Amino acid sequence: MKRFFQRLLPLAIGKYFNLLVLFAPEKVAHKAYLLFCTPRRGKVLPIQSDFLADAAYERITVEDMEIQTYRWEGKGRKVLLLHGWESNTFRWRNLIGFLKEAGYEILAFDGPAHGHSTGKIMNVIRYTACTRAVVEAYQPDYIIGHSMGGLTAVYHQYLHPENSLKKIVTIGSPSDLEDLMLQYKRILRFNDAVFRALDRYLKRKFGFGIREFSTAIYAKDLNIEGLLIHDELDTIAPFRASEKVHKNWKGSRLIKTKGYGHSMHQDFVSEQVMDFLNT
Repeated sequence: MKRFFQRLLPLAIGKYFNLLVLFAPEKVAHKAYLLFCTPRRGKVLPIQSDFLADAAYERITVEDMEIQTYRWEGKGRKVLLLHGWESNTFRWRNLIGFLKEAGYEILAFDGPAHGHSTGKIMNVIRYTACTRAVVEAYQPDYIIGHSMGGLTAVYHQYLHPENSLKKIVTIGSPSDLEDLMLQYKRILRFNDAVFRALDRYLKRKFGFGIREFSTAIYAKDLNIEGLLIHDELDTIAPFRASEKVHKNWKGSRLIKTKGYGHSMHQDFVSEQVMDFLNT
């Protein structure tokens, strides 16, 4: 019964949006934006706390957010880890083991509205602002991002090429905001009028429309080594996203897997990351 209502709720919201857009397109766009940016999951679970307790904690203030950072000491270079949507720093538990063994200093933080960080919404703009603050505070040498974290890493580098980063790794990361919004549209089944209202809303709020935000475009300006790992059967972020970014990113390498899914926790993935960092 619970699953039945969970399936019906998105459709009910979509029908509400389709009706509301007839009378208040700006209002429906704002509501659609907030829903799109509000995570349902991602807080630290009790079973995850013991692993994170080994790190040194520090909270930093970014705009109206209190961001929880984690640091595992090491004598090697510094690696910053960016998790994806509805996740937290615990998702890196497997890779952290590899990084510890190799002696790297490991940095991470919970994104806005995720883990132990505050906030109610997360989007690439807020995530990038937090990434910028952490990079300035800790001066990492490398960034590794999964899914939205990888997208944020590329966007951050595009905005701030002057930083001291040497390499970026993206794992199962999307590229085009349009792909994400079309998926959102299919789930809720809202109509084109709602989509257009949301496009205008984002243009006013952030200066780019749905079809204008693309890390594949931003990658043309990157002057840094990159590694992209993506599964060709990924149902969350399409493999073509990494293909497009790789095509435009000089100095990047693309590794394709099959059957690893979206999370990409396998040792093979960690081994490829380590090889890239160590060379």
